[in-house]
This record gives sequence, C-alpha cells and structure tokens, in this order.
Amino acid sequence: MKTSGIKSGILTLFLVQLMILSSCGDDDLKNATSISAKKITLSTDRSYGVDIIYSDSAKVKAKGYAPILDKVTPSQGAMYNEMPKGVKIEFYNDFLKPTGTITSGYAINKQTEKITIFRKNVIVVNDQITFTTEELIWDENKRMYSSPYGTVTSKKDGSVATGTEFTAPQDFSTYKIIQASGTTYVKGDLTP
Repeated sequence: MKTSGIKSGILTLFLVQLMILSSCGDDDLKNATSISAKKITLSTDRSYGVDIIYSDSAKVKAKGYAPILDKVTPSQGAMYNEMPKGVKIEFYNDFLKPTGTITSGYAINKQTEKITIFRKNVIVVNDQITFTTEELIWDENKRMYSSPYGTVTSKKDGSVATGTEFTAPQDFSTYKIIQASGTTYVKGDLTP
C-alpha cells in the first residue's frame, strides 16, 4: 500500500512539472535568454576599522566609526558606501565638545543622491532627547533627518512620544512627529 502511494506521489509531481514546463512559450524562453545575457557586476572595496571625519569650513562637525566599510561600484548606476556592521557617529560643536551621537546596526551612503540611510536599532542621543527607530534618513542637501516611525524620549521631563513621519534639522534642536501618542509629565498643582 505504501509503495503505491509513493508511486502516485511521484507521478503527480511529474505531471505538475510537465504542466509547468509546457506552459512556458517560446517567447518566455527567448526573454529569459536575453535577461541572463545582461550580467551585472559589482566591484567592492572593503575596509576594516574605518574612522571618518566630517568638517565644514575647516571645523570638525562629526566623527564616524564603522567596523566594516564597503565601497561598492556597480557596473551600472551610482557608487555607494555600505556599512553592514553598523556605524557610530559623534557630533561636535565649534569647541569640539561632543553634542550627540547616532548609532545603527547598518548604514548605506548614496553619494550621488547625498543621502545616508541608517537601519537596525537606530539610536540618536543628544542633551535634549533620545530618539529610537528602525530607519533614519539623512538628506545632506536639505540638512534634515527623517524617519517613517520612531519614539522620542525627552531628557528634561521624561515624556515619551511615539509617532510617524519624524523630521528634525541636522542638530536635532527641534523635531516634528505626526500622529504622536505617549505620556508627558506636568509639574505643579492641577486642582481648580
């Protein structure tokens, strides 16, 4: 009884494969050949323990560290830098005093578009807030950060806001968050 079930299963599998192959027309096979002929090649230069310094008008504004930095040059399209093991960036004021950090488990810098995307456990810390998210985008042209979702914790009073469409200028001095919900603390007597 068991052998006839196995034979029946093999026969069914063979018939399904035959139907799949017979449904492929000549045009489909011709297209598959032309697609496979267009090979895409990537050239990757890998560096370990990379320190990056960002300056503006001869003043150090930020220092970054990436355990691994891949400089990728596709055969078609723009070059980009990928940090598959994450990145930590420390920001400085004009007196080289640290003002905040960004850490993430992954980052990609698209040089042509002047956009850096931080992903995986992204944490932004400065003296006013801590912002956590899974994706943060830095637009160098607009000098703005944006995120589709995140949580802001205020260091002044411990209030927490979670919402969508987070935006902040490059120094995180202010922020905007849409559809926010959370908790806040009010000092003083609230009785009428």
